[in-house]
Amino acid sequence: MRLASPSRRHTVSVLVFDGMAPFELGTVVEVFGLPRPELDVPWYDLRVCSLERGPMRAVGGFTMTAEHGLDAFASADTVLVVAVPDVRADPPPEVVAALREAHARGARVVSICSGAFALAAAGLLDGRAATTHWRYADLLRRRYPLVQVTPDVLYVDGDDVLTGAGSAAGLDMCLHLVRKDHGARVANAVARRLVVPPHRDGGQAQFVEAAVLPPEEDDPVARAMAWALDHLAEPITVSRMAREACLAPRTFLRRFQLRTGTSPLRWVVGQRVLAALPLLEEGGAPIEEVGAAVGFESPATFRHHFARTMRTSPSAYRRTFRATAGT
Repeated sequence: MRLASPSRRHTVSVLVFDGMAPFELGTVVEVFGLPRPELDVPWYDLRVCSLERGPMRAVGGFTMTAEHGLDAFASADTVLVVAVPDVRADPPPEVVAALREAHARGARVVSICSGAFALAAAGLLDGRAATTHWRYADLLRRRYPLVQVTPDVLYVDGDDVLTGAGSAAGLDMCLHLVRKDHGARVANAVARRLVVPPHRDGGQAQFVEAAVLPPEEDDPVARAMAWALDHLAEPITVSRMAREACLAPRTFLRRFQLRTGTSPLRWVVGQRVLAALPLLEEGGAPIEEVGAAVGFESPATFRHHFARTMRTSPSAYRRTFRATAGT
């Protein structure tokens, strides 16, 4: 999916309905609806759309009114469904028709949380891997057996059809779309404005079984993470990070897992891949030099971890980003 031409902003439509919860809608509005002139790129034109006309109730005791109808919804460059009124009922046939029309026209169709049920009802997920909120994964599999439900990831990127998990994973999905359209530098800037991590791998688990520790006044794990971010180009071991945290290695491993839901070394690999993105986008250094600059010990190791995280190779990422930027 490429951005609209410079003379026309990329349009994003999102569907709302009576009785919906506002959180996932809020993530879409926050990312795509706010003007961001400081980024110096053509930003999105967001259209909030609905089948119903007039005021609609939202969970929390307020009402909202959408300015656009289904025609605007189906005609956008990126079409988003963030929820459905009832996961056990069929969506309105008008919505199903609008989704099919948008996809047939070449739009990028995206769901967040239970919105996957609308895409599945339209047949857009048949034979595809897809995700939804983990609470709805079994039901989605039973109702739509042609869908390859992947319940333990944050999002699945099928290029023209993307599906995201629930709640806060909607932010990951929206930032992923910004990254695809504008690159890591812009996506990271938006993430900083949102005060969220700039990139969580789409394959990351949706939830962590252990409770997340409350923040501490002097957090040793955060201190070790900050040190690692400043030394990505150097060899980093668990023992070295534990020393920065002033903890025994076993204690550090346990506390790091509790706080982040992953291991220190896997987290470091993710940060190195993330640090490589702007180097691939904005510079012409050989792939081997980019990998070395962010701490990978060999080009083969860099390519392996980059492909596992980004679902593409470093050279293909560079080509794709520059082709997108060129439009």
